[in-house]
Amino acid sequence: MKRILVTRFSAMGDVAMVASVLREFQEQHTEVEIIMVSRAFFAPFFQGIPRVSFHPIYPEKQHQGLVGLYKLFKELRAYRPTELADLHDNIRSNILSTFFRMSGYKVRTIDKGRKEKKALTRPINKIKKQLKLTTERYADVFRSLGYAFQLSNQLQRSPASLPKDIQTLFVGEKKYLGIAPFAQHPYKVFALDRMEGVIAGLAADNIQILVFGGGSKEKEIVDTWAKKHPHVFNTIGKFSLREELDIIANLDLMLSMDSSGMHMASLVGIRSLSIWGATHPFAGFIGYGQSIEDCIQVEHPNRPSSVYGNKPCICDGTEAIDLLTAEMVISKVKNILLKTTF
Repeated sequence: MKRILVTRFSAMGDVAMVASVLREFQEQHTEVEIIMVSRAFFAPFFQGIPRVSFHPIYPEKQHQGLVGLYKLFKELRAYRPTELADLHDNIRSNILSTFFRMSGYKVRTIDKGRKEKKALTRPINKIKKQLKLTTERYADVFRSLGYAFQLSNQLQRSPASLPKDIQTLFVGEKKYLGIAPFAQHPYKVFALDRMEGVIAGLAADNIQILVFGGGSKEKEIVDTWAKKHPHVFNTIGKFSLREELDIIANLDLMLSMDSSGMHMASLVGIRSLSIWGATHPFAGFIGYGQSIEDCIQVEHPNRPSSVYGNKPCICDGTEAIDLLTAEMVISKVKNILLKTTF
């Protein structure tokens, strides 16, 4: 049996996309075992995928620096892999790949399309077109290793049992909407007062809202929302990542930024509306199996300004994401969940 080492260390949404790809790959290649190498926190993404084992990397501890990566190389070599698929192409993964190449292993690395993405995001003479999806770039690495591989780009719903602490919330004839309102970079975050406006606008429609993602600061914000709006439940800090995935699998719809919430929804087969500002689906980061029609955005010649949302995107004096209104989002949600418009 062939055994492929797969490396992707971060970020959360990118690693979740890898899991969606590996699930389909393993359905098509029952002769292959995969050792997934990523941060320990992301292990739940890969649970339940046939013939996939998880090996954690601790880049701030025992796998730090060149010596630490050589230690990781020796750990991974013990699996007796036949090849390595580098789905990250960063300094750490390149060093690790070099160790394997020097030892005679077959190694292939992702083409991130950096030149195309630079053309898409530059302020002058943009080449604005849909680029290859990141999931297809992942799949290309396996194809370059010699495996025939076709992605369906279809959501595959994964039934899951709810954690006991939340089972009583899922009773009656409600619609269940997940909201992931936060992101790593501020230019990808829909203004929080407008997001609260979305929550208030859905109060009278028998929609139960569950909010995901964030740390202590974000938890405080959502706690405030939950006190003001009884149809809001704050999941932040209450559940493990595995439990969050199980909850999302029981939703009717997810609403997220261009962030990991969308990719987690894809992983368990849930449709996701996504809000875009400084970034753009053209860069290829739309959730696996999600639709461009479910991307809430206002087209403007200045968009996008960046691939990751770490740069401002000023459109006629306004930050790109601020061109969107709460009413636009409410209308999209109601059209899907209630088959009505706002």
